[in-house]
Amino acid sequence: MRIQQLLTVSFLFIAGYCPAQTLQQKLNKAFEKLQLDSQCRYASVSLTVLDVNTGKEVFSANPSMGLATASTLKTITTITAFNVLGKDFKYQTQFGYNGTVSNGTLNGDIIIKGAGDPTLGSPRYESSREEHILTLMVDALRKAGIKKINGRIIGDDSIFGTQSIPDGWIYQDIGNYYGAGTSGLCWRENEYNIHFRTGENGTPLEVTYQTPAMPYLKFINEATNAPAHTGDNTYAYLPENTNMVYIRGTYAADQTKKYISAALPDPAFDAAFRLNDTLKGLGITTTGGPASTTTLSAKGQSLPSATTNLLTISSPELSKIIYWTNQKSINLYAEQLLKTIAWKLGKVPSTMNGVAAVQDFWKQQGIDPNSLNIFDGSGLSPADRVTTRTLATIMLSATKQPWYHDFYESLPVYNNIHMKSGSIINVLNYAGYQTHNGQQLCFSIMLNNYNGSGKEIKEKIFRVLDELK
Repeated sequence: MRIQQLLTVSFLFIAGYCPAQTLQQKLNKAFEKLQLDSQCRYASVSLTVLDVNTGKEVFSANPSMGLATASTLKTITTITAFNVLGKDFKYQTQFGYNGTVSNGTLNGDIIIKGAGDPTLGSPRYESSREEHILTLMVDALRKAGIKKINGRIIGDDSIFGTQSIPDGWIYQDIGNYYGAGTSGLCWRENEYNIHFRTGENGTPLEVTYQTPAMPYLKFINEATNAPAHTGDNTYAYLPENTNMVYIRGTYAADQTKKYISAALPDPAFDAAFRLNDTLKGLGITTTGGPASTTTLSAKGQSLPSATTNLLTISSPELSKIIYWTNQKSINLYAEQLLKTIAWKLGKVPSTMNGVAAVQDFWKQQGIDPNSLNIFDGSGLSPADRVTTRTLATIMLSATKQPWYHDFYESLPVYNNIHMKSGSIINVLNYAGYQTHNGQQLCFSIMLNNYNGSGKEIKEKIFRVLDELK
């Protein structure tokens, strides 16, 4: 029997048999291959994988290296929002007036007072669509017997202060929809579309119209037509405190979309403008027209308060807001949530107070704030630095909460894995969850300063994450 056992062992050795590799060994081999890839020659790469049930580290490489998060930061912002606000939290926008109503005439102002709801006027929810919100407002005025307004329609966005753009955002970003600033009174996700007609290479790109029409803005077009297959490299630039929008860059003739989405310079004014326009179409006149906190301040006029409330407009619950925040990586939603977290914790709702609130919350959970060095809530700031260990630890904490299923479902599916992506220039990251042979895992992988094709580096990252399947 002993001789037979020795022969069997010898045969297996000769045949090249070796025991199955552990997950840690597989990850180590895949990660080393990624690090040695020519696209990562000057890159910083980090990966942390945790066991959800035990909380123990399954694998880590450079887990304490602070790296730019890009949009994976939204996982931290939304998990914090779930903890602080609760999954059923709703924003409450107030609609009312000051002055008096006599014989169907309001001698005073209509005031739309925002509470930070990022969904007001959004097409993503039936209850928040622009047409529905405007109908609710019109019906409230009719119920109050108001047929004429001897005053203004005012959009009050004062709750979030005057700084709408976080420090450190890139100027090229902030005129475009993904760089739309925060507002106490958001409207239609603070964006609109600029449509084009393409032409011969090198000639000016023709701006045809906007949806919706933006008659109060002046467009200065400096963009040109470009050869086919060169893509959309057109951007809207939005100088502060002006009504001018510069359109710059190039736009390929074969682009099928034929438009870009730009950021509203004053969402509160646009909300007032749309209501004023709607009322005008229904024969309800206003003598003062639309106004906002910003336009009143520019004229040295004070912002009035409503003395009579006609309507309270509730947002969808937080779980639904977070679903779209992560599914479509909506920067505006994340930034609104960050300020709301500060407000909920009794601080002035600013970006930096939101950052401090997030850091303080996780410090109480044992996370070093120095590993959570952030400047916004969306990850659009290139200055954000977070470690994969911290991000994975926060992802792990979500699995213990009653709202975990809502958070999990908010994550997009890439490469058959539920995970949030994040990308800015030469940065590509992922954070999510995966089950491996019955073992539930959470992970964060960050790759900063890669070179070459983004598509190729994504495929190489996916090969590492394939080991988690």
